[in-house]
Amino acid sequence: MIEFRRAPAGSPAARALLSAMEQEMFALYDMTEMPTPASTDELEPPAGGAYVIGWEDGRAVAGGAVKRLEPAVAEIKRMYVVPDARGRGLARGLLTAIEATARELGYERVRLDTGASQPHARALYESAGYRDVPDYNDNPYAAYHGEKAL
Repeated sequence: MIEFRRAPAGSPAARALLSAMEQEMFALYDMTEMPTPASTDELEPPAGGAYVIGWEDGRAVAGGAVKRLEPAVAEIKRMYVVPDARGRGLARGLLTAIEATARELGYERVRLDTGASQPHARALYESAGYRDVPDYNDNPYAAYHGEKAL
């Protein structure tokens, strides 16, 4: 069973998940730095953010964050599921947990983006109710920008 709960973005488990996600994106898109930065400070209070980890048998297997964009709008950032835990619906559970966290923080809408090399992510977001919106963050790797009312 997976348990999703908030954790400091600077915690060892969160840092490991964030690093693994970045390394995967660097290889997937042949880049050397993340095009839309999100510091650990932005992913925690009091900046209006939060980091969520999915735990399975004491192991961090998924993570993602909420980052404040505007007073009522947050961005979902750095969603990641470790490779050996994929294909079991953890990404959908993580997305749901991040959206719930955004609601708890008082956000009314969430936005996100994903790249052309991640069609599975786009399919997840669209099936979860995200609708196309114009580019809001100038991410040169993003092929899809979505938004959802909470």
